[in-house]
Amino acid sequence: MSDIKVTIIDREGNAHELVGPTDMNMNIMELCKSAELPVEGTCGGMAMCASCHCYVEATAAADLSEKSDDEEDMLDEAFHVEDNSRLGCQLHLRDDMDGMVIRLAPVG
Repeated sequence: MSDIKVTIIDREGNAHELVGPTDMNMNIMELCKSAELPVEGTCGGMAMCASCHCYVEATAAADLSEKSDDEEDMLDEAFHVEDNSRLGCQLHLRDDMDGMVIRLAPVG
């Protein structure tokens, strides 16, 4: 089992250093929910609601996967979308994401 550290910046600007396992197919949305951060994940990680919309501020050594068509379509309907926008449910924890910094997007 391998754990990585990911810094999540909440909507008030507070940084939370979270530790997550890379061997459980866990994603950023689930990691945030496990730390009781305000991420709804209404659709359960199906890229259908954008309630886990976030910004990848720093990627460490990670080569993030390309956005799927479903993720692109959902971000097209979301508010406050930036070039570094992603859906947290589509970012599965991997060893090369150690040190990544994520900022939660504003709601609405």
